This record gives sequence, C-alpha cells and structure tokens, in this order.
Amino acid sequence: MNSADLTMSKSPIAIVADSDTVTGFRLGGITKGYPVKDAKEAENTFKELLKQDFSIIITTEKIGDEVRETIDKFASASALPMIIEIPDKSGPSERATDPMRELIKRVIGVEMVK
Repeated sequence: MNSADLTMSKSPIAIVADSDTVTGFRLGGITKGYPVKDAKEAENTFKELLKQDFSIIITTEKIGDEVRETIDKFASASALPMIIEIPDKSGPSERATDPMRELIKRVIGVEMVK
C-alpha cells in the first residue's frame, strides 16, 4: 500500500447529527460528519453510510428515534458498524430501553444491570 492509499482510506468513525453536534465532533477530530435537518435526510444518510466501511456511526438519541426502524433492521443483521446513540445538546431522551445497554448486550452477549 502506498502513501496515496493511506490518505484515501476511509475513516472508521462517522457522525450523523444536527450541525452543532457534528461541529463538536469535527473539532474533536472526527472528519466524517454528516449534519442532517430532518428524519428523511437522516434516513437517506444512514442508508448510504451503512453501505460503506465504517466501524462506528454515532448519532443523537433524537435522530436514532426518528430512524429506529432502519437502525434496528441493520443491527439485527450485522455487528458492524456499531451505531452509538448519544444525547444531543438538549440532554438525554426519556426511553423505555437504553440503546447503549442493548448494544453491549448484542455485541458481547452480557446484559448490564444498574
């Protein structure tokens, strides 16, 4: 592999979120940021990213809730990329289940208890 191949390699992490969250992650070094404005745009972005070679896709809980069907369908079929949902600038969402707990259970087969 030559140096041109290294610079063209894909980032292992992407973020799909509102523009403020994407900007924050870009400042932290995540170069593959995809700001979205609504559920339809988020859905289309996720479908495209799931075809690529990312190890982790980060999104906000709000967007995760809006595209839950796509995330659940993909997560049941493949372990990678891991889709991690984080709170946005308004704080954590109230949920019946914790997506991080479900991710850990799916990936390592152990249920985390509070």
